[in-house]
Parts: sequence; structure tokens; C-alpha cells
Amino acid sequence: MNLFITGIGTNVGKTIVSAVLTEALQADYWKPIQSGVIEGKDSDTVKSFISNSQSVFHPETYLLNEPLSPHFAAKLDGVTIELDKIHLPKTANHLIIEGAGGLLVPINDTQYVIDIAKQLDCEIVLVISSYLGCINHSLLSIDYLKRNNFKIKALVFNGEFETEVKQAIVNYYPNLTIIDIPTLNIVNKSQIKEVSDKIKAQNAL
Repeated sequence: MNLFITGIGTNVGKTIVSAVLTEALQADYWKPIQSGVIEGKDSDTVKSFISNSQSVFHPETYLLNEPLSPHFAAKLDGVTIELDKIHLPKTANHLIIEGAGGLLVPINDTQYVIDIAKQLDCEIVLVISSYLGCINHSLLSIDYLKRNNFKIKALVFNGEFETEVKQAIVNYYPNLTIIDIPTLNIVNKSQIKEVSDKIKAQNAL
């Protein structure tokens, strides 16, 4: 199972969710395009949260220095991101693939982050966090995925939500798998494992 972790925007918690799902499935982890290397790599962050010895962390296809949209960061680094050069790592394990930003973040002049998931034939995990505007961003993201025939594996509600906000999102396209991840005030291995164990017990994936 190859799961592509994307979000309704930037800073919605994709990396934390990726860590939780990597631990829950004892999956491999891969981030094909990493912007902002000068601030660190998400693969190193996820690796620091993983307790199991099964997960393998695969190298990025593109490492870009500045914490910007991939197409812009690539331009500053003097490279062009080519979708055809992004290939699935060889593994017999489940694979968690973390995207960059939201669905329609550009990777070059004509292609977007979500095109990576299409190219690699992945199921989608959409990460949602609560902020003013999240309903609109969530529904637009779900609508885009459905209209373009992506299979949504799960919606992840990351953090605390008002009931009315969450219900408005769930009502838009009923019967999708829902995963709730509580706000983690301290993020460490034990917290990630505790949340991942609950997800495993629910057989959500």
C-alpha cells in the first residue's frame, strides 16, 4: 500500500501525520521533494519519532535549499523538477509518501504536487487542520480529488475541531474513512506511538 500524504494547505501537520502513519503501519517513509533543506529535512524529523525497527527512510529525489514552493525553490537552485525522474523506491513494505504543501503547489511550470500521486498511482490521505477557512479549503481539496478520480484513503483531522466545522467537512462527501489525531503539545516517540497504537486498534487503514 502506497499512501500519499497531502494537505489542505501548508503547515497543517503532514509531517506529524506521516510519522504517526509510518509508525502505525511500520511502513517505509519517503519525501520525493524537500524544500527548505537549510531548515532541516522532514525525513529526519519523522525518523526521530519512529520507534519500530522495520521502517526504512528513502532518500529524496530533489533537495532544495529554500523553504519555498518547490518550483520557486528549484529555480533559485538552478534546477528543474521533472516528474518522470520521480520513481517509487524499491520496497516490499507499505510506503508513506509525504507531499509538499497542498495539492496544487507547483513543482514546475505545468505540474503540481498532486501529479506525483497520480504518476505513482497512490491512494490519498488528506490532512486537515482547524483554522478560519479550513472548511472551504477542505471541500475544494476533496472536490478536486474526486473530480480527478483519485482514491481518498482517509481524511485526517489533525488537532481539535469544533463539531460544526468537522461535520460540515464530513457531510460534503459522506462515507470517507476518518482518522482523528489529537493535538500533541509535546511531540516525541512515545506520543507518536501512543497515537499510532490507537489508529491500529481502530483498523482505520
